Amino acid sequence: MAVSIKHELEATSEHMRSLRGMIEWLRASGRLLETDAVVDPDLEITGVQKHFDGSYPILFKNVKGYPHLECVTNLYAKMDIIEDLFGWKDPQERTRRLAHAITHPIPPVEVPASEAPCQETVITDDLNVNKWVMAIRHTALESEKTIGSGNSVVVGEYFHGGSHIGYNRMNARWGNVCTFQSAPGAHMWQIITEHYKDDKPIPLTMCFGLPPAATLIAGGGFDYVVLPRGGDELGAAGAVQGFPIRLVKARTVDAWAVADCDLVLEGQLYPRDKRYETREAEEADTQGKYPFHPEWAGYMGKAYKAPTFHVTGITMRKSAKPLIYALGVHMLDCNNIDTTVREAAIYELCERLQPGIIQDVNIPFCMTDWGGCIIQVKKRNKIEEGWQRNFLAAILACNQGMRLAIAVDTDVDIYSMDDIMWCLTTRVNPHTDILNPIPGGIGQTFQPQERLTAGDKEWTASNTRFEGGMGIDATLPYGYEKDFQRPVYPIERIDLSKWFSAKDIERAKSQMRGWVESLARTGR
Repeated sequence: MAVSIKHELEATSEHMRSLRGMIEWLRASGRLLETDAVVDPDLEITGVQKHFDGSYPILFKNVKGYPHLECVTNLYAKMDIIEDLFGWKDPQERTRRLAHAITHPIPPVEVPASEAPCQETVITDDLNVNKWVMAIRHTALESEKTIGSGNSVVVGEYFHGGSHIGYNRMNARWGNVCTFQSAPGAHMWQIITEHYKDDKPIPLTMCFGLPPAATLIAGGGFDYVVLPRGGDELGAAGAVQGFPIRLVKARTVDAWAVADCDLVLEGQLYPRDKRYETREAEEADTQGKYPFHPEWAGYMGKAYKAPTFHVTGITMRKSAKPLIYALGVHMLDCNNIDTTVREAAIYELCERLQPGIIQDVNIPFCMTDWGGCIIQVKKRNKIEEGWQRNFLAAILACNQGMRLAIAVDTDVDIYSMDDIMWCLTTRVNPHTDILNPIPGGIGQTFQPQERLTAGDKEWTASNTRFEGGMGIDATLPYGYEKDFQRPVYPIERIDLSKWFSAKDIERAKSQMRGWVESLARTGR
């Protein structure tokens, strides 16, 4: 395995147009790990990824059992790489510009099949999904592999005139027929619920190896006040990259595919044809018990009964090996995709309630995707005291399954969990600052703590209950800021080279860990 040689290279539209373009940009800018050694999708890909969690993207050029594919992972593990790709200078600008993008979409455009890379090869007779699409096993606890790297794409009448893109895990247990799991309450769940009793199935595509902006927007979920049904999610992806996402008409169903992706499964979703995700669960005829696919909350997922997706056609690139983005769950790669759009949506929600108060939003890895958030606010006058609590209540109400929302002031580093813990310890009155505004509201079945509420019943969405999210107001009362004044040391006056060599400075800095890094950076 080798890291590519570094060159200075500004990202262009061609680097953002496709995953292949992004890979070329990563290679040219020296931020790609790539290997020619054979890798096994069964445990090895996720094992390697966990070793490099939070580090460079990884390109596997030889995948066992799939000589026609290449595999990339860890693609979003370092957000500073993504910020460079899209021209965002820091996390705060990323959140604000992404909030603008999702509310100012650039609508997708249609291209003919002759101009769509994803339709260079069209297969309609050999539809064994596991032959063409790489499935992975995350852990030894699972009895079967998962296809979790595809994005469902629904455009038009089935999404009330808008465009949807999102993640859905599948298991191709029956050749061209796959289980198709959607989180309760998610956009695909809404589509399935609305058309559950239709006489005809739901046409859609599952797209693999998408343009990086489409991959990013696909991670948004349960932020539907800002990204509602009927909204233009592919248009939001276009706004992120600065030009339209290209769509092409599917060959075998009345649906659309992202033209610049690498591989597409065309097919029909049958909401009432529900089957078990694994043979183990099927033989026991029990849902929510047997391990299958880790979940975003940091626990093992369980196998359920799910609707089925019947593949009618497979299309892919021919000019180069199709790239499959293997998304390892509960790693920074997955977490960053799921939280980046969510942070922007929470920012936009608060900005709509009362402009100018919300300053930034962060969802740390330990808050697990959909489980929590930290908001930073600035009260400009006494009248604005209390808006932070309105924000917390709205966030908990509008984000299904949100368990913990924290509000802090602008003197707190929301990207340092040490600073957050210090703030909670020194600024929170446990009698008045801890809020539980929506007990009994809807939660997330994939949280074990909520599944326990089902008791002896099956651990399914219909049997679980939500204990209610917790909001913590860790802000200072307006007008008392000087009583909580933090010491600020004169770091801006110090030039360490006056006393130490560059080597000594680097050596000394390398020993610093934890809260001291944030305090040294801010001078507090």
